[in-house]
Amino acid sequence: MLIPPPLALYVHLPWCVRKCPYCDFNSHQGKDGLPFDAYVDALLRDLDHDLPLVWGRTVHSVFFGGGTPSLFPPETIDRFLQGASSRLRFAPGLEVTLETNPGTAEHGRFEHYRAAGVNRISFGIQSFDDASLQKLGRIHDSREAEHAVKLAQDAGFDNLNLDLMYALPGQTLAMAEHDLQRAFALQPAHVSHYQLTLEPNTVFFARPPQGIPDDDLAWDMQEHCQALLADAGYRHYEVSAYARAGRRCAHNLNYWRYGDYIGIGAGAHGKITVGATQQVLRRWKVKHPTAYLAAAGTPDAIGGDDDITPERRPFEFMLNALRLQDGFALADFTATTGLPAKHIATPLEQARQRGWLALSGTNVMLTALGRRFTNDVIELFLDH
Repeated sequence: MLIPPPLALYVHLPWCVRKCPYCDFNSHQGKDGLPFDAYVDALLRDLDHDLPLVWGRTVHSVFFGGGTPSLFPPETIDRFLQGASSRLRFAPGLEVTLETNPGTAEHGRFEHYRAAGVNRISFGIQSFDDASLQKLGRIHDSREAEHAVKLAQDAGFDNLNLDLMYALPGQTLAMAEHDLQRAFALQPAHVSHYQLTLEPNTVFFARPPQGIPDDDLAWDMQEHCQALLADAGYRHYEVSAYARAGRRCAHNLNYWRYGDYIGIGAGAHGKITVGATQQVLRRWKVKHPTAYLAAAGTPDAIGGDDDITPERRPFEFMLNALRLQDGFALADFTATTGLPAKHIATPLEQARQRGWLALSGTNVMLTALGRRFTNDVIELFLDH
């Protein structure tokens, strides 16, 4: 039997000041006079349309992603959260994250975001090296990055994440270390540290920048930076996520544990377990903001629905759960996929024999070797 897991709410705010050349997210360069109020109205209509899928369930986290959510004035975030909390049951003290570009941070805004109910800020810093930021097409410099973080701290935010990238064009090992040291000086609760990748349908994929470190140097950066993060008190709990005690990202943890989430907004994706029909449903919305604004709250806003069959669920589960350093419990696999553990006994044993997975009682996790062959491990669970 499928048991509906914890539920989260993802809200996509699609506009940004300028599209970064490495970005493959559904983001659109905004012009003057963005329709903030009309978009909040559309979000609430969208939520109303999806509500029958989650009647009576409690939301444990909210995440505003983008685009650049911090383009939205605090009063629009406040109006959305008030509208959403009147439609859904919000857990007491739930985590509410707002992604923020340091180039859009303004004095006084963070106080109002906090008053609206936002209690976690995720800053897209990427680097503290000004030349690297220019190569990445960012609209901020290192001074603005530090200033933005301090503005949020002055406003009372103590749950802050800093996004940093490594293996940047022209970056050396010393430069990657320097970025982390600048981050540590700001004492964030959480650091997301991930390698620059050239994703299809991006400017960098079509025209790769010169000086991208080779695989050996990128690996050296990863290992060295992981050690620095550990020494600074950040526990590595997911492929690219590091947190101080008690500060792991609840929203992202729910993804990695194959939890449920409503996805509203242009191009947003959701995953819902429907207990009555024993379905796992993935739903996504139309991508372009203009089309979304026109159709939100109607079936025309749905870009597609995908019923995840039992044969596909083990692969989907592993694609998420094996990102976690602590792995997963077999009981959680059974609850969220509706399949008995014996259903994956063969691929589990194959991976164990190859030294990729370790089994401790009823818990499964990647070994150090398995982390270097994660894609191969996950492929073992295709069509099981």
